[in-house]
Amino acid sequence: MNSNHPSDLTPAGSADSAREFDSEIETNAAERSHASPATPTQIHASGSVGALIRADKLLAGYFPGVNILNEADLFAHEGELVGIIGPNGAGKSTLLKALFGLVHINKGSVTLRDEDITNLRADQLVRRGVGFVPQNNNVFPSLTIEENLEMGSYQDPSSFNERFEAVVSLFPTLGERRKQRAGSLSGGERQMVAMGRALMMAPSVLLLDEPSAGLSPALQDEVFIRVKEINQTGVTIIIVEQNAARCLQIVDRGYVMDQGKNAYTGTGNALANDPKVIELYLGTLAQA
Repeated sequence: MNSNHPSDLTPAGSADSAREFDSEIETNAAERSHASPATPTQIHASGSVGALIRADKLLAGYFPGVNILNEADLFAHEGELVGIIGPNGAGKSTLLKALFGLVHINKGSVTLRDEDITNLRADQLVRRGVGFVPQNNNVFPSLTIEENLEMGSYQDPSSFNERFEAVVSLFPTLGERRKQRAGSLSGGERQMVAMGRALMMAPSVLLLDEPSAGLSPALQDEVFIRVKEINQTGVTIIIVEQNAARCLQIVDRGYVMDQGKNAYTGTGNALANDPKVIELYLGTLAQA
């Protein structure tokens, strides 16, 4: 009769074989515990499954044969707030412009809900639910606030009243001053108009290129608060920012770009506390 005594379960070869077996298990466990962390490419491959918007291995630039983006990857899931930080010239703004059809993608792909949108025109992307707020020249200064918002709904004029109410619920000042010319507004107020105009077509994805640039610290804080509020309505946001510390405080995930590709990626909190990211990119953030 067979028994269930432990000795009956010892691998063939007696106690020596058992010790070798145990040693192998310990060695494999030690190797696993010292395994290298996942690379940005590996994180992208696993994390981008089912993403709302996804960019894969983008090569893109402003002149033929000169690429600013060098196999850059990015993804954002429904409702996420994703930040992109990095040194000047890293390709952050170029990446946003490539997503929005303003910089030609020479290789790689961009998909929205699994539809290939690589190199589509900006107006085609707006129809599909992608909005973009550039860093500079982002309002029509000679037009009123209301007229600027009307420009945002030019592809669907019949939706203006409904969308206007939705936008001024986020930015009440825009409704109160709707007849004021945008050129007379402060920098922070212009940013609100620019974001409001991009929201007039009810985008599912909003691309923001350095919305706090050139603003006072107080106005920067207001912009970040508004960005968070927009995201909380369900809009997926991808934001490029030079104010890395503040950006990482509000985002769900972040990318650190360098030389046209992803150097680091992780949650906002993880990046803000990563010693290498602090040393190389964030300066005195650790003491902030």
